[in-house]
Amino acid sequence: MTGQSKCKIINDPVYGFISIPFDLIYDLVEHPYFQRLRRIKQLGLTNYVYPGATHTRFQHALGSLYLMNLAIKTIQAKGNDITEKEAEAVLAAILLHDIGHGPFSHALEHSIVERITHEDISGIYLEFLNKHFNGKLDLAIRIFRDDYKKKFLHQLVSGQLDMDRLDYLHRDSFFSGVVEGTVSYDRIIKMLNVAEGNLVVEAKGIYSIEKFLIARRFMYWQVYMHKTVIAGEQILVNVLKRAKTLADDGVELFATPSLKFFLYNHVNRENLFSANPLFSKEEVLDHFSNLDDNDIISCAKVWADHPDFILSFLCKGIINRRLYKVEISNEPFPEDRVEGLRKRIKSRYSITEDVMNYLVFTRSISANTYSPEEKEIRIMNKSGRLENLSDVSEMLKISALNKTEKKYILCHFKDME
Repeated sequence: MTGQSKCKIINDPVYGFISIPFDLIYDLVEHPYFQRLRRIKQLGLTNYVYPGATHTRFQHALGSLYLMNLAIKTIQAKGNDITEKEAEAVLAAILLHDIGHGPFSHALEHSIVERITHEDISGIYLEFLNKHFNGKLDLAIRIFRDDYKKKFLHQLVSGQLDMDRLDYLHRDSFFSGVVEGTVSYDRIIKMLNVAEGNLVVEAKGIYSIEKFLIARRFMYWQVYMHKTVIAGEQILVNVLKRAKTLADDGVELFATPSLKFFLYNHVNRENLFSANPLFSKEEVLDHFSNLDDNDIISCAKVWADHPDFILSFLCKGIINRRLYKVEISNEPFPEDRVEGLRKRIKSRYSITEDVMNYLVFTRSISANTYSPEEKEIRIMNKSGRLENLSDVSEMLKISALNKTEKKYILCHFKDME
């Protein structure tokens, strides 16, 4: 009796059929660590603005895998050497690039874990998965960490024109219905090549790259940093911060077992990565792997009836879409404006000063469409000469695409009844 075939295809609404090209990739997809990504939305609470934006990290990872497979075949067809082992490794690296994301993507790392990023968690996942697969991810980890001689492989995973960005822009545009974010992923990939060991774009693809950058800027300000998206993200972060504060004060809160572990323990960089860690990485990973969006929403539904006014009020906001009013400005908001809002809420609702920051606060936000300070996108002309995109693109010389755009937000509630 033969074993189950691992030559699978997956029907994706964005690209059509996605093939699983290696047994190792199939086994990674089937692993519980990766299956958890089915239960984590790619865009958090963005569906509060764009109802169709309910796609998951699982779908995005598979889409990135599909684009990476196209890129490998294109680069090989142009005479560049990518061995089967390298192809398998770079596909594994892109498949696992988001595996460290927690519930609602960034909410956990801004609230109940301290100075630990999703990149840190991804590193721990890779370490344990490599052990589970008896070292088969050695090369994938080297590529992921940019510790392999063929630098272009890492650039396909993480760079200013990587398969991660190509997929999330195209996919997020598709599911949100914001057509201006659509990118010509197939045209861009057909223009990829390798020169001097680095990923380059052939000159005839420059207009597709410029359109890609315009789409990225549009998606940042129209989708990722839409006022209501910010409002949803901020209220979710503050719910978890308030729950963590109450837990630190010894207040008993309903929580799923793994969420309770993070609420009632201080999981930070020092007690996880020090020479004598307070918690083992395995213990933290076990609990983290049991967390997804469902844990947070389930707890928010219960906490909506908690006697703590702030926790209850914010949770009702999430459940019933009663969010912050968000104002966006190019300049910092005047102190007297912020203080006036605080005084109005404090006097009207008898709110104490120690919880006011949950109800009225300012933040800064920024977006960088293209950064010449990072590894530049290199353009190769017909003679083989290489130039930086910022030097040959007329659009970059006259636009805001190569500058960090910083704005300020003011969050408050119009009515707290």
